[in-house]
Amino acid sequence: MATGIKNGRTSQILQFAHDIDAVAERYAVAITPLMQELIDAERSDGPISKQFVPDARELDSAHGELADPVGDGPHAPVPGIVHRYPDRVLLMPTKICAAYCRFCFRRETVGQQGEALLPARELAAALQYIREHEEIWEVILSGGDPLVLSPRRLDKILTELREIAHVRVVRVHTRVPLVAPEKITRELTEVLRKAAPLFVVLHANHADEFAPQGQAACARLVDAGIPMLGQSVLLRGVNDNAAALEALLRRQVENRIKPYYLHHADRANGTAHFRTGLAQGRALTAGLRGRVSGICQPAYVLDIPGGHGKSPVGPDYVRERSDGVDVRDVNGCWHAYE
Repeated sequence: MATGIKNGRTSQILQFAHDIDAVAERYAVAITPLMQELIDAERSDGPISKQFVPDARELDSAHGELADPVGDGPHAPVPGIVHRYPDRVLLMPTKICAAYCRFCFRRETVGQQGEALLPARELAAALQYIREHEEIWEVILSGGDPLVLSPRRLDKILTELREIAHVRVVRVHTRVPLVAPEKITRELTEVLRKAAPLFVVLHANHADEFAPQGQAACARLVDAGIPMLGQSVLLRGVNDNAAALEALLRRQVENRIKPYYLHHADRANGTAHFRTGLAQGRALTAGLRGRVSGICQPAYVLDIPGGHGKSPVGPDYVRERSDGVDVRDVNGCWHAYE
């Protein structure tokens, strides 16, 4: 009996290792020491494990899934730039992350073989593109994760951006403060601080990601005067219930991070097991109105496949009548407003 159990567990371990190897041949795999500690402390299928540990289902592409689900390609005038909206651009100086999300919408390019950093000539061309387009008011550093760059390299990019008169705001999208908080050093914090007005947008999907080290890293940024916003992805089995979503949003605000976006999961190849239905997402976000403070409310958005941009897809609170409108309250009741 005991031998049979032991052999069964050995078989499971070997299959798990085989699955990881198979996924790693196609997509990038990396887990930071802190995230590994959190995974070891939770159940085998816990919310952090699901986000970072490879799953054989990633090798199966479902109907409608795409290599470029948000349409970066058609809006990339030069390497390293995505210019989808008139007044803002993405600048992607790196294609690597500290840890790789299993649901990443750029998984076909991020962390793949090739140069980890945007080559110097291409970075120069990207910055020149920004200089030549005076309608660009905001630059969003993305990738990859821009905070994996050394403070020196990041400072050079931010300095060049500050010297462009029409660029008034910079945003940095990152997971680093929680997954690799040791990288939020005094030197890096100072680099970000002096680039003001600059916002750090933190990607987090579950309250358990906020380990003490990560909370301290976020505090270092905020205490330095760097405002932080939060963005999350609605993920099946991770945060697709009212209690988990509520805990995540409150944890963000408790750490002085304003929830900004709740993304509907994109149709990236091999990510069907993460996606919820839009109806479920709309119901969850409607429920938030009555459960959490207004400062905890993110915008629920869908990035329309094909590069058409983000659209709010949250619940409706107003319906038209011939003599006015009906307005829905947090309890789901409709009230006439003339």
